[in-house]
Amino acid sequence: MARILVLGTVAQDLVVGLRQVLLSGGHQDGIDKGPRLGGGGANAAVALARAGDVALLVAAVGSDPVGDALLAELRSLGVDLSLTVRLQGGSSRSIVMTDPAGERTIVNLRRLLESEPPLRIKSVAADAMYVRSRHQGLAPLMAEMTDHMTVIAHVPPTAPNSVPAQILVGSRSDIDDAFLADPFTHGMAVSGGRLEWIVVTHGDKGAEAFGRNGQRLFQTAQKVEVVDSTGAGDAFAAGLSHALARKMTMEQALKIAVAWGTAATQYESSAPGEEFPPVTAS
Repeated sequence: MARILVLGTVAQDLVVGLRQVLLSGGHQDGIDKGPRLGGGGANAAVALARAGDVALLVAAVGSDPVGDALLAELRSLGVDLSLTVRLQGGSSRSIVMTDPAGERTIVNLRRLLESEPPLRIKSVAADAMYVRSRHQGLAPLMAEMTDHMTVIAHVPPTAPNSVPAQILVGSRSDIDDAFLADPFTHGMAVSGGRLEWIVVTHGDKGAEAFGRNGQRLFQTAQKVEVVDSTGAGDAFAAGLSHALARKMTMEQALKIAVAWGTAATQYESSAPGEEFPPVTAS
């Protein structure tokens, strides 16, 4: 069992099932599928909890009934909420539209964030920290946490020193070609020189990792029928964190991460379903 800090959003996803692929400027037919638990932090924390880890969710929810429901569901799924705070106002909410191929489009309606970095985590013992947060000013805190544990964080942003972490994760669709021409060198600048690996996901094709001394790994993904791709990236990063918190090699971690990300697409949910995960680190 590993203890993993998860910094990210908890949200209520309002889900619409589209009958056709989303087209700009067109009229769409859809099915109201109601609300469900979502948000990058929540999705990753649920995945880790289902794998038997202690998932310490560092997040904020509102003082509204939506916040009550979100916290109750997270608690029932085994997520540790001792570092989650309640703030005045409405909870984060998003519209999630899924098409017949399982592809999702997300529209953020509201994002509830703490006004200051969550310094309360500094005294918490953990094996790793996963950061999926839009919180401004996190860099100094992240840099300090890298002295005590492995930090896994998303790019973008790609400004120098903006994401102090040993492991960076990004989707191919979110990273420009100039960055990808030499991902490790650019990642070193983003991480302030702390980088050990940068991982780039390629959707249903799998993922690759770039390390020091020109190391390059690629892991293909199993072909599956996609039901809902919402939260697949969060599950991937959770799998990576799950493995790296146990000091596994990047090759081993990449296999687990790709398996988790692929499995997450087979559930009609934002957070992984009951049969998740398909494999865990021994």
